[in-house]
Amino acid sequence: MTRMIRRRHNGDLDACVAVLAEVHTHSGYPHHWPDDPARWLTPDGLTAAWVAETDGRIAGHAALCGPEVSRLYVAPAARGAGLGGRLLRAVETEAAARGLRPVLEVKTTDASAIALYERLGWRRRGTERQEWGSGEWVTVHRYEAGAGRPADAVAGEPGGA
Repeated sequence: MTRMIRRRHNGDLDACVAVLAEVHTHSGYPHHWPDDPARWLTPDGLTAAWVAETDGRIAGHAALCGPEVSRLYVAPAARGAGLGGRLLRAVETEAAARGLRPVLEVKTTDASAIALYERLGWRRRGTERQEWGSGEWVTVHRYEAGAGRPADAVAGEPGGA
């Protein structure tokens, strides 16, 4: 089985949306299904985006918007192969090249994502309640990438988002 992480191309968006739909059905991410999922995957301020491929098929996605890690997900069938960690490392590497320390937010109920971030050395910097539209409040943890992790720390990571 061939797995790789590469920069996202415009032609990848339909496949990324299809995987996002699987993730939404399986895990409830994103919290609210976007009106235009392809546009949601290309937010204002997008610095770069990556995809994970398994045997030539899109299996995950991650984006960097300034210092913020965003739109990170892995297909349910592809979890456990280290793709989440490898996507996160691609974002970290790009952020570091730009002189940024990446941050991210995660719902406190997303235990598998939290476990991944903490296993990879991310540090929780706070917890807060945020209004996510129409008076709905969600509690999120805010994480910051750990400093000084070796470049190959994720290459052999057995788990993943």
